[in-house]
Amino acid sequence: MQLVRPDTIHLASYVTALERGWSADNIRGAAAAREELARIAENPDAFLASTEDRDGKGDPIKLPDGSTVQRIPGFRRWMWADEFCGSIGFRWQPGTTALPPHCLGHIGYAVVPWKQNLGYATRALGAILPEARAVGLPFVELTTDPDNIISQRVIEANGGVLVEEFMKPAQFGGKPGLRYRIALA
Repeated sequence: MQLVRPDTIHLASYVTALERGWSADNIRGAAAAREELARIAENPDAFLASTEDRDGKGDPIKLPDGSTVQRIPGFRRWMWADEFCGSIGFRWQPGTTALPPHCLGHIGYAVVPWKQNLGYATRALGAILPEARAVGLPFVELTTDPDNIISQRVIEANGGVLVEEFMKPAQFGGKPGLRYRIALA
């Protein structure tokens, strides 16, 4: 498995995953998948370009409660092993380690169900950390649910340390969450 920058040669496999019901958005799920499929059908080149937005100038982000917020700098990479396997995204605010309240962590990832338990998320997280270091962050934070033991293991395998239990904001359901930190220095 390798991380690839989303490109035309990978797009058909990504579309297949969305059509099979997968979405990197673990809260909005099928609705987010439909929105991405519509964006791809409308303008595949614009969709691909939107996956690399280091200036945060793209369209606003739709939150799970339907509200929208300004995009911050970020980019996505796709997990690839002869086909699309999953997605990992990194976002940050220049000059600070802080994130806006609506952004639960610097990194988020999701593996398609038919490629889970193969170590792809662990390797993808490890592979994106140098890119996070390159923007000057001393650490990254990731969040997961208390019952998501697999995600906790992925984070811990990459040096993640639990820093707090917290309540997610209302737009994310107001449920308990775990915040991990991975040192980059």
